[in-house]
Amino acid sequence: MSDSEKPVVLEVRDLVVNYGVITALHGISLSIRQGDIVTLIGANGTGKTTTLRTISGLLRPKLGSVHYQGESITNTPPHRIVKRGLAQVPEGRMVFANLTVRENLELGAFLRKDKQAIATDFDFVFSIFPRLKERLTQTAGTLSGGEQQMLAIGRALMSRPSFLMFDEPSLGIAPLLVKTIFQKIVEINKQQGISMLLVEQNANIALEISNYGYVLETGRILLQDASAALRANPEVKKAYLGG
Repeated sequence: MSDSEKPVVLEVRDLVVNYGVITALHGISLSIRQGDIVTLIGANGTGKTTTLRTISGLLRPKLGSVHYQGESITNTPPHRIVKRGLAQVPEGRMVFANLTVRENLELGAFLRKDKQAIATDFDFVFSIFPRLKERLTQTAGTLSGGEQQMLAIGRALMSRPSFLMFDEPSLGIAPLLVKTIFQKIVEINKQQGISMLLVEQNANIALEISNYGYVLETGRILLQDASAALRANPEVKKAYLGG
């Protein structure tokens, strides 16, 4: 199936989001096709996290809509959005520091009742992140930054998502582990066919692993193109790729 024939699974239409009197998003539109990894790049404060939080139902848009699998999820409560198959790996990981690795993972499956399938998903998470199995009884607050990021991704996977959003997965992680985390994101995408929306300040690595990209600037989409084309774009190179 060619890229243009893949069904659109998530569509954001003309989204306007305010924080009080400040407009954070000025009518942005984007779409993600089945099985693709799409990235949002841009400097701090351009509206990347706001976009994810609005899709997740944590923020309500002033105008515009969010559609998932052809149905509007605009203003749907966050727990219902998770139940629909959309999960987010938040910025800063947000693991429950005083709970064990196992308890954090169990909380990811909080809305589920299918015990057999939950056991299968534990095995899948451990196949992707063997280190979590080694740390199962350890409290999450004692893990390294990279291990906490693995746990945050594992916790999201325990909700059995069909769509995953990542907010700055490389933030605060040792450079050696960053590459591993992104390799694992690609592995999950390939093995499970999960569609993904990735917000990442490391534009080089984000465009390397994604199919398509959007460049956000002050709440507006400045550019959009296939990731390979964005990597070759002189404007993008100069502003975001250190070239």
